[in-house]
Amino acid sequence: VQLQASGGGLVQAGGSLRLSCVASGRTFSRNAMGWFRQVPGKEREFVATISGSGGSTVYADSVKGRFTISRDNAKNTVDLQMNSLKPEDTAVYYCAAANRGWTVVELSYYDYWGQGTLVTVSS
Repeated sequence: VQLQASGGGLVQAGGSLRLSCVASGRTFSRNAMGWFRQVPGKEREFVATISGSGGSTVYADSVKGRFTISRDNAKNTVDLQMNSLKPEDTAVYYCAAANRGWTVVELSYYDYWGQGTLVTVSS
């Protein structure tokens, strides 16, 4: 599975961005997908995950109510809609795929990673 993330950029606080991740492979619907983010000098942290069917999602407390993860299994894509952005959301965002169908929060359970896309939120 290869993952390609896009959609990052510069936005003012309170604004919105939509990240997208395209996956290769024929078994996309069997993969739980996740978004993580990392700030230089800090560990990569969980943001959101969605089950293979798309029927279940889990969010980090820091983004709950502001971010929405979704997927389109026909197009092999997973998106992260980010609203009400805050300066502390500034990070490189990574999409990831796990070889299991249910939601996955733990970073170590993800098997494939995209290259990351930078999101910068100005105050």
